[in-house]
Amino acid sequence: MSAESQLPRPADGSPAGIGAAPTGKAPSRLELQAEIEQSRAELGATIDALTTQLSPGYQARRATTAARTAAVDAGALLTGGGMPAGDERRARNVKVLLGSVAVLAAVVVLNVVAGRRARR
Repeated sequence: MSAESQLPRPADGSPAGIGAAPTGKAPSRLELQAEIEQSRAELGATIDALTTQLSPGYQARRATTAARTAAVDAGALLTGGGMPAGDERRARNVKVLLGSVAVLAAVVVLNVVAGRRARR
């Protein structure tokens, strides 16, 4: 049993999978070739965009830029400039950066205190 024989047949009795285009007329060979070429170009552009987005170099540049921006924004917050206005992501990055620094400072202090107690 072929895959075509499993498809429901159109009301006009034509073989399954073959029929008129929604406009009522069959597309010409040139129209089909143009549509295929357009689809190929769009698919190629999509693949190029995904390849760029997923490349390690691109991801590293994005992370570096985000870290630098967060550091500048945190510096502005600490010097009285306030949180970045209008950009939720930048405000979140500042909070994450300052929270991470606070946790790191707490771990260092606890290690120093524990080290001094161990020497006694």
